[in-house]
Amino acid sequence: MSGNLLREHKIPLLGLVGPTAVGKTSLALQLAKRLDAEIVSADSVQVYRYLDIGTAKPTLKERDAVPHHLIDVADPAVNFTVYDYQQISQKTIAEIHSRGRLPLLAGGTGFYVKAVLDGFTFSSGKSSTLVRRRLQDELAAGGKEHLYSTLEKLDPLTARAIHPNDLKRLLRAMEFYYLTGEPISVQKERTKSKGSLYDPLLFGINMPREQLYQRIDKRVDLMVEQGLLAEVRGLLQKGYTKNQKALQSLGYRHIIAYLEGVWSWEAALSFLKRDTRRYAKRQLTWFRADHRVNWFYFNEGDNFDSILESICSQLAGY
Repeated sequence: MSGNLLREHKIPLLGLVGPTAVGKTSLALQLAKRLDAEIVSADSVQVYRYLDIGTAKPTLKERDAVPHHLIDVADPAVNFTVYDYQQISQKTIAEIHSRGRLPLLAGGTGFYVKAVLDGFTFSSGKSSTLVRRRLQDELAAGGKEHLYSTLEKLDPLTARAIHPNDLKRLLRAMEFYYLTGEPISVQKERTKSKGSLYDPLLFGINMPREQLYQRIDKRVDLMVEQGLLAEVRGLLQKGYTKNQKALQSLGYRHIIAYLEGVWSWEAALSFLKRDTRRYAKRQLTWFRADHRVNWFYFNEGDNFDSILESICSQLAGY
């Protein structure tokens, strides 16, 4: 079967990725309006209801202007996993395509993007909650060093791509192994041979590091002005706790530490800015390793007009 015939059986999928605070939401909205697309969020925290300010969710006005999916689909008490995301998003993408519209996968959670595009096979018979609990027990017993050592034995290729102190990616890689019974690297090779459900065209946006870090600092300040403290207090008053995955995410765990007296207000914001910068760095490391991503670079003060035109021109023969 020729390449063109193979493409005919795949769903066209536009992707937009990049580090936090770089401007993905703004560009995704412009692209969706221009291309009659619907946005499928690829953000592991925006899936949770009530976590609005700390996740920089698109506003209700923006969501009214362009259909958004995979936002507010889970209660914060639920341990929403990459398997859950993959199943819902693949169904959603198929539905968007069936309506004659273009699905636009946009976000910064690299593992979510990869799970959709590369079709990882998860064992739905295994409980994600139990797997996560097992990993937390292993972490408590042996620390990050034990987890990393275990990953080196189970999946040395993936271990080499993860820093030993990057706990979030360590846990994701181990969770992937326990859920599927196979290393990520093995499934990656299988995906290359069997292909994907989609015919993806991926774009990434980035800016000079210092400018990005300034944006991150300003975003944290804006979140505070918008009421991040009140949002976290409200979540705790609803009965959600710091032990739940949703409230362990960036921003929420920092504000909880302040409320518990662990940090001063100034320290909590300083650590939040620092940890968000570190997260942006990890995001870039992840996405740069995916050679399907076509990168655009811009400076603070630039608009997205030239990037928008370039993407649309590349889509002309898509």
